[in-house]
Amino acid sequence: MKDYLRMLKFLEGHKGLFRLTVTIMFIASFFEGIQLTLLVPMFDRIFTNKAIIIPNKVPAFAARLIEKINSIEPSSLFWSLPLIIFALLLIKQLMIFCYQYFMNDISNRITRDVRNKVYEKIQHLSLEYFSTKRTGELVGRITGDVQLIENTISYGLVDLFRQTFLIFFYIATAFFIYAKAAIIIFCVFPLLTIPISQIGKKLRKLSKSSQEKFADLNSLLIETISGIKVVKAFCMENYEIERFKKKSQEMYKIVMKSVKRLLAINPITEIYGTICGVVMFLWLGSKVMGQEISLGIFVLFFASLMSIISPVKKLGNTHAMIQKALAANDRIYEVLDAEIVVKEKPNAVVLKEMREKISLENVYFHYDKKSQDVLKDIDLEIKKGQLMAIVGPTGTGKTSLVNLIPRFYDPTGGRVKMDGIDLKDATLKSLRDQIGIVTQESILFNDTVRANIAYGHLEATQEEIEEAAKKAYAHQFVAKMPQGYDTVIGDRGFRLSGGEKQRISIARAILKNPPVLILDEATSQLDSEAEKLVQEALDKLMEGRTVIAIAHRLSTIMKADKIVILEEGRIVGEDKHDDLLQSSSLYKKLFTLQFQV
Repeated sequence: MKDYLRMLKFLEGHKGLFRLTVTIMFIASFFEGIQLTLLVPMFDRIFTNKAIIIPNKVPAFAARLIEKINSIEPSSLFWSLPLIIFALLLIKQLMIFCYQYFMNDISNRITRDVRNKVYEKIQHLSLEYFSTKRTGELVGRITGDVQLIENTISYGLVDLFRQTFLIFFYIATAFFIYAKAAIIIFCVFPLLTIPISQIGKKLRKLSKSSQEKFADLNSLLIETISGIKVVKAFCMENYEIERFKKKSQEMYKIVMKSVKRLLAINPITEIYGTICGVVMFLWLGSKVMGQEISLGIFVLFFASLMSIISPVKKLGNTHAMIQKALAANDRIYEVLDAEIVVKEKPNAVVLKEMREKISLENVYFHYDKKSQDVLKDIDLEIKKGQLMAIVGPTGTGKTSLVNLIPRFYDPTGGRVKMDGIDLKDATLKSLRDQIGIVTQESILFNDTVRANIAYGHLEATQEEIEEAAKKAYAHQFVAKMPQGYDTVIGDRGFRLSGGEKQRISIARAILKNPPVLILDEATSQLDSEAEKLVQEALDKLMEGRTVIAIAHRLSTIMKADKIVILEEGRIVGEDKHDDLLQSSSLYKKLFTLQFQV
């Protein structure tokens, strides 16, 4: 119940419309139930010309109504009946249309709101969260899981209320006609909820497994489609096809287990209802034959009893649907409840443009509590206008170190400061507005060249965009594209070469015009010709800025003002190139390996 109430929190903001919808649903159910209650006795009166007899003592208004019907000539009732039927049908269908439209409106609003909430939360989560989650899994939360909740609200809640109302009316009718018989039946009826409840619990587990398999399938699709060049280069098409088939088969098995249990609900309720119906038929049929009740009342009671079976079956299916939605709800709340590790303080200060230096004081860092420190006892100063390079063997914490500066992560020990202000005390926007980043993997979007260069600066003019592209040596190849700056470059810049992607990324950084620039092995994946062009673009970009560069190719940072050597997460050397060749055996080894001198 707690989980169900939590799912219903998504109704926040739509409660007024929801109450109106439920009220209309109640009216529609009333008119659906009243048809049976009125029409069956009237049919009995018309075609048998016998008085309606009810064994129970009924309220005064009902007794007067029955007396009135009994006093009307059957021929008069006969001609009035079509008008009554049409009026009831018209009102009922109008109410049904209204509540179905409103409930679909509510469900689609909730789908929109939940997707927005999940996506908004994903955007605000720290990078640490994404290191443990797959892209396909998160996509599944926004698409598949949210869709399950939408289905439950648009169909499940409709049936939950409507079928409950109908059951209430049919039970009230049965008690109204013959309370003694109704009590016996409805004391036994709750036993039916036991198998349905057990089926629902199992379906919730299976649904969670099914959504996890769906996430696996999503992840595999995203990985193989985005990496299709590698798949084809290594002739792994058949291997990936078999992997996909295996995941599909696993999902198929779980889905069929759910189907089997879902389909079991109908025969269980049908058999139970039929047994109850047969018992009532034999018992009350004998009373009709003994003229203790009229045939119409017998038919009405029996019809009311048998009419309960269909709503109960639908409620069973609704319960199963809700259990599936609750599994999806759990997965959605896993995202919504995820802790944002890198937070902005309520009273955070706005950083002014860096005037003096960035400093790391006794910094330690690890990615999670179970892992060892990636950075240990880091003390470092990066002065304004300085070109500082970070080198070291793979896996020594170079990228981890630079990721602390824009606060993608926070240090687990020590402090990172800008002009004496702890970065934890500053607003994220004022910090990150000062930092431009160019990484070894160019992150581009399936949009136009213009949109990719102006990303983060949507107000930039065409002249400013072209000027940035010229400085990045990108304007020449962009101008040759079919639509120039309006050319869509494909998913992750699929239509561009590695050097072209990198120059677009550099143009984006130039347009941002940040005082601090981080270069994370920006030329490591390029061939010599592309590297030359990109390095020229980087030289333009670095002019007049504070630059922190990670480089495997030492040729790109030999002119750095300061080179920092990292080994096993510690700084083991810090000086200029020529001095490090004399003082650091590790730097000399790295240099010798690259230049063979």
